[in-house]
Amino acid sequence: MSGTAGDDSGLRTDAPPYGERQRAERSERPPPRAREDDQRSREHDEDATRDDDEGHDGNRRKSRWPLIILVLVLIVVAIAAVVYWLRTAGLETTDDAYTEGNAISIAPKISGYVTLLDVNDNSYVKAGELLLTIDQREYAAAVDQARANLQLAQYQLASAKVSLEMTRVRAPATLDQAQAQLAQAQASLVNAQQEYHRQHAVAPQATTQQSIDQANAQLRSQTAAVASADAQVRIASLVNQTVQAAEDTVDERQAQVAQAEANLEQAEVNLSYTEIRAPKDGWITERNVDTGSFVQAGQQVFYIVMPQAWIVANFKENQLARIRPGQQVTIDVDAYPKLRLRGHVDSIQAGSGARFSAFPAENATGNFVKIVRRVPVKIDIDSGLQNMRELPLGLSVEPTVKVQ
Repeated sequence: MSGTAGDDSGLRTDAPPYGERQRAERSERPPPRAREDDQRSREHDEDATRDDDEGHDGNRRKSRWPLIILVLVLIVVAIAAVVYWLRTAGLETTDDAYTEGNAISIAPKISGYVTLLDVNDNSYVKAGELLLTIDQREYAAAVDQARANLQLAQYQLASAKVSLEMTRVRAPATLDQAQAQLAQAQASLVNAQQEYHRQHAVAPQATTQQSIDQANAQLRSQTAAVASADAQVRIASLVNQTVQAAEDTVDERQAQVAQAEANLEQAEVNLSYTEIRAPKDGWITERNVDTGSFVQAGQQVFYIVMPQAWIVANFKENQLARIRPGQQVTIDVDAYPKLRLRGHVDSIQAGSGARFSAFPAENATGNFVKIVRRVPVKIDIDSGLQNMRELPLGLSVEPTVKVQ
C-alpha cells in the first residue's frame, strides 16, 4: 500500500497541476487570426491539389489525340489503297508510249536545179499534186536523142529484113550458078585434055610447036577453071549458113531497136522525174529545199506525213500476260490534257526493242544484270479525233489497256 501510495504520490509530483495544464494549453493555442490563416492555407493546398489532379487528367486526354489522328490516317490510306486497287486491278498502263504514223521521205531521182516549188512548210497536199519541178532542158534533149537512135535502129532492122529475104533466094541460086560453071569448066577441061593428047600423039612433022604449046596452055587453064568453079560450088553450098547469118543480122537489128526503145523509155522516165508529185495525201514536213536549189539524186527534200496515226506503247514484259489484240484502250495525250482518245490493241511485236537494237546487249559476256525488257504494242485509234492533224507524230501519250 505504502509502495503504491508512494508511486501515486510520485506521479502527482511529476505531472503539472490541472490548472497549470489548462494555462499551458491556452498558451500553446494560436490566436483566432492565425487559425483563420491556417484554414485558408489548407484550403489553398486542397485547391492546388485538385488543380494538379485536373491538369494530369487533361494532359492524358491531350496525349491521346496524336494516336487517334494516326489511326484515322491509316484508315484513310487503307481505304484509298483498296479503292485504287479496285479501279486498277483490270488495267495495264505505261508512260513509255508515243504517237506514230507513216512519214514518206520525198527525194528526187535525178540531179538538177529546182525551177518551181509549189509547196510550203506544213501545207496539206493531195495525191498527184505537183510539188517540185527540176530543170527539164537536159532531160528533154536526152529524149530527142534517144528517139533519133530508135528511128535509126528501126531503119537498120528493115534493111536487114530485106537482106534476109534476098539471101533466102540468092543463096540457092548462087549454088546452082556455081555448079553450072563447074560443069562448064569440066567440059572445057575434057576438050583441052583431048586436044593435048592429039597434039602429043601425032608425029612432030604433022603439027607445029605452036599448036602443042596452045594445047598445053589450054589444058592448064581449064584445069584451073575447074578448080575455081569447084571452090565456088563449095562456097555456094553453104546456103543454110548464109541464110542463118542473115537471120542473125535481123535478130541483132531487132535487139538494137529494143535497146533504143529502152533508152528512149529511160530518157522519158528521167524527164518525168523532173516533176515530183505527191504519192499520198498528207502534210509537208521538214522542207529543206527552195527555188534555185541544186538537188542531188536521192537527197531528201521534205516529208509527207500521212493522216493515219496510231500509238506504239512499250509495255514491260511482265505486263504482257493479259494484253491481247482487240482489247479496248483509253489514251491520254500529254500535249492535249482535254483530249480523250479511245482505241484498241492491234498487235504485239514479235520481239522486244532490245532484240532489234543496232547494238544489242551481249548477255553471255561479263557480269549479268537482269533488266526488264519492253515490247512494242501497236494501238489503233478508233475515236476522239476531229482531225488527224491534231495528233503530230512523236507525242508522248499514256495508254491504259482494259485487260478484263
